[in-house]
Amino acid sequence: MSDPLLELDALQKIYPTGSGQLHAVDGVSLTLNRGESLGLVGESGCGKSTLVRVLARLIDPSAGAIRIDGQSIGDIPARRFGTHPQRKRIQVVFQDPTDSLNPQFRIFDSIADPLRRLGGRKTRTEVSDAVYEAARITRLPPELLMRYPHQLSGGQKARVGIARAIILRPDVLILDEPTSALDVSVQVVILQLLGELRETLGMSYLFVSHDLNVVKLVCDRVAVMYLGKIIECAPVDQIFARPAHPYTRALLSAIPGARDTARIRLDGEPRSPIDPAPNVCRFYGRCPMGQDLCAQKAPPLTNIGAHSAACHFRLDTRQEVLA
Repeated sequence: MSDPLLELDALQKIYPTGSGQLHAVDGVSLTLNRGESLGLVGESGCGKSTLVRVLARLIDPSAGAIRIDGQSIGDIPARRFGTHPQRKRIQVVFQDPTDSLNPQFRIFDSIADPLRRLGGRKTRTEVSDAVYEAARITRLPPELLMRYPHQLSGGQKARVGIARAIILRPDVLILDEPTSALDVSVQVVILQLLGELRETLGMSYLFVSHDLNVVKLVCDRVAVMYLGKIIECAPVDQIFARPAHPYTRALLSAIPGARDTARIRLDGEPRSPIDPAPNVCRFYGRCPMGQDLCAQKAPPLTNIGAHSAACHFRLDTRQEVLA
């Protein structure tokens, strides 16, 4: 296998609070391969949005490294990264297509803005040609380019957000819940479009979502996040067929029509992310399999083949899960 396109190495984002240090992202290590779609899932508050903001270089990490093609970008201050040449290699499609568009910009200018800022010196004709091409491949009717965001439907605004993100032909596209604000029928069309664009443009996706059915449809691998840490990562078919971590199994049991006959309900409250004990499993106290060892030694993220999990008592090694 070739070297990964994107690498996160022991990435941290810690916020000081009045009562201690909040570990929003705590030692995350991940890789994203060329042409791959990696899903990132987990309940609200687990750190997904913070990880996206650090990776997109909207905020600075507290520690760790971010590398693209082996070149470090994590040490470039966020205030400078917006105009750095590496910015065009990582673009974001935001969750709310309305809030992410400047209401004073016509659609043409919203799509053209990244190219004008980061595409080098371009003539008006070159900019115009690139905008119309981005509109064409995202199936955005050209007559909409002179309108303002409030004159477009939700699905049309989603296409604008995608067209704006791909006009620079990035290597990595971060998709932050890109369909959650759309009607179900529109979601299907946008997901099909994203699949086609990944093939034709050769981009790699980090696909952040709460919808596990969507993740199963569009992702090659899945990383599960809990309280700032990656607790499981595996090819999508392995995650859904043989989850290794009890938290992942509980997430999957909540999917309508899940293979488990009954939903797994987690008792107790999540542990505090403020100054978490380094020797205690983050899931301890809610885990239905928790034992004394889990409170004495935090399980490392360990691999069995291509399947990594942070659990002392992996489910995928047990006969009842494999049956």
